This record gives sequence, C-alpha cells and structure tokens, in this order.
Amino acid sequence: MRSFATYILVLTSMSICAQKSLDTIYVNDKMNVSLFFPSPIRQGIAGADHFVFTYNRDKEQYFGLLQARPGTESNLLAVTNDGQVYSYILKYQDTIAKLNYFISKKKSIGQEKPVSEIPKIENDTIAKKKVKTLYLKRFSEHVSNTKGVPLATRRKKGIRFRLLNVTYNKNEVYLVMEIKNKSGIDFEMDYLNISIINKNNKRASSSQQLRQEIIYEHGVPQRILNNSSKRFVYVLPKFVLGDDEKLLIKVKELKGSRSITLKSNL
Repeated sequence: MRSFATYILVLTSMSICAQKSLDTIYVNDKMNVSLFFPSPIRQGIAGADHFVFTYNRDKEQYFGLLQARPGTESNLLAVTNDGQVYSYILKYQDTIAKLNYFISKKKSIGQEKPVSEIPKIENDTIAKKKVKTLYLKRFSEHVSNTKGVPLATRRKKGIRFRLLNVTYNKNEVYLVMEIKNKSGIDFEMDYLNISIINKNNKRASSSQQLRQEIIYEHGVPQRILNNSSKRFVYVLPKFVLGDDEKLLIKVKELKGSRSITLKSNL
C-alpha cells in the first residue's frame, strides 16, 4: 500500500515540478530537519525510502521531521488539513546549515481539490444567458423600429391599443405593441397577458384560453402619461395559430378599472 501511495504521490509531484520550480531541502542521518506548516499536516510522504518524513498521524500538528540516509535525490509531498499542497526536492548532504523551515501559505503549489472547477460550469451558463438576453434585446430594438400596417387596433375611453408587428425569428416570436393615451388621465399598467383562444367562441372563458409564456420584455412602460404614447415588445416562444384560433392580448390598469382587450388572427 505504501509503495502504491508513494508511486501516486511521486507522479503528482513530478507533474507539479514541471509547472513550478521547487525549493530544495538538505537532509542527513545525523540531524532532524523540522518543517513547520501554516496548517496541521494531514498527509506527507517522501518519494524514496532513504528519506523519512515523520509527523503525528493521531493528533493534528503543524510540524514534521525529516531524516535521510545517503542516496539519490527525491521529493517530499505534503497536504495540510485545509487542502493546500506543498512539494520540495530532497537531497542528502553530509553537512547541513539549516535545520528549521517555517513554511508560509504562499509556498503552496496548489489545492488538493481546485475550487474553480465547479463555478466554471455556472459561469458558462450565466455567460450563455447573458448572450441570449443581449440577442433578444438587439432584435427587439430592430423590430420595434420597423414600420408597417397595424395588425389590430382597439380604442376605449381615450386609450388606443395597437398590435403593430409580429416577427418570427429562430425559436421566438416578437410582438410589437403601442399604447397611446388621450384619456386625460395617466395610464399605469398593472399587467399584460397574451393568450390563444378559439375564434369561434363568442365568449372566452378562462378554460378556453391558453396563456402564453413571456420570455423577454423590451421597453415595457409602467406608466403612459396623458397625451403620450409608448411602443414596446414582448418576446414569446414560437407559436403558430390554427385556423380556428386567435391571439388575445389584455392590458389592465393598476389603480383603476380600465382594461383593453385586443384580438388578432395575425
């Protein structure tokens, strides 16, 4: 078991050595060399049998001791209980000048389990959402400025509600709408619902309506002042109306009883 662990740790240390030059610790068989780490040692092993690294395995301690017999150079790999990894080159030398090494955390060559791997997936997902949102915004701006003949208009109590344009693009449909207020009172929007109904039904109950999901809103106003108009865009997942279906759009006033319902077969 020790030889297998030694093999794995030596390979790990060799891989790390290729990335970062390591400090050298000189050891002999006459004196103990002490290594003091910034956190308690969880695991430590030398790459060759003629180097011995001892530490308290039963009770966590901050220091370990190195001794060596004559032989070729090897390496030491140590892991502290906070996951920090430390690695050093070990060399035998008859006379050594330094007996104590106080190791700072900045000497760590890395972490046992990199914490950056999991957030990377989350960051990629967030980045994709940002790109998608930016695309919806840019295309909404484009269709909002497109002129054409209004597809449906409804007037009620000084409020004119129009569906100006419907544009299909990829997997979305963009509905361009406009509200013009000449009622003498500001119109504050409470909600705007978009549904599909069967156009043969004169009365559309809630059970006959299929509410559509709104995935993006562009330029939707909270308030339309008197003698002003606002144009805005709602983006929905792509749909196609059947022969017996109509699009129903209902806008409701926040602090008042005014509401306008617009129907279109596109």
